[in-house]
This record gives sequence, structure tokens and C-alpha cells, in this order.
Amino acid sequence: MAGQNLKGWSRIKAAFFNSSKGFKATWIHEEAFRQEVLLLVIGVPLGLWLGKTGVEKALLLGSVLLVLIVELLNTGIEIVVDRISFERHELSGRAKDVGSAAVLTSLVLALVVWLLILL
Repeated sequence: MAGQNLKGWSRIKAAFFNSSKGFKATWIHEEAFRQEVLLLVIGVPLGLWLGKTGVEKALLLGSVLLVLIVELLNTGIEIVVDRISFERHELSGRAKDVGSAAVLTSLVLALVVWLLILL
């Protein structure tokens, strides 16, 4: 694998550029990711404004950021499944469904955190 022998700042720089490519690809190809980025753009300033303590602000922001993290992981699962085969297979469908369930669970968590803190 290219870059596996990098050390120190070279490794960090390469990791940053690879991550940037991942964000760009996900932005281009995933509507759900774009919607969740909008949620983040609205949620971060709102969470900073509505949270009374540092812990509340961290929970409000963290719960929304977690949705984005889970979406990125779910997208990775979907890409790998599609890379293997476009043929319908029970296990492929199950893998995608489980990833989708993880995204839904993170959204529910974010909603619960926001409700508990704000109400």
C-alpha cells in the first residue's frame, strides 16, 4: 500500500490529504452526507449558543458530529460492498441495512441529547 512507510509529519500530511479526498468524494456522491453537513452547519452555532455549560455545548456539538462520523463509516461500508459486486446478495443487503441502522441510531441519539439538554 502506498505511503505505509511514511513517518512523522509526512505520514500526518498524507493522512490529511487522504481524508480530504474522502470528504470530497462523500460530498460529491452522497446526498445524505450533504444533508447531514447542513445539520452540522446549523447545529454547531446553535449548540454553542444554546448550551449553558461547556459539557452541554460539547454534548450538543458532539452528538451532531457523531452523525457525520457514522455516515462516513456507512458510506465506506456501502462502497466496499458495491466494489465487491453489484449482484444482489442477502449479506450485502444486510451489511448496507446495518450501516443505515447505525446512521439512524446516531440521529436518534442526537435528537435525544438535544431534547434532554434543551427541555
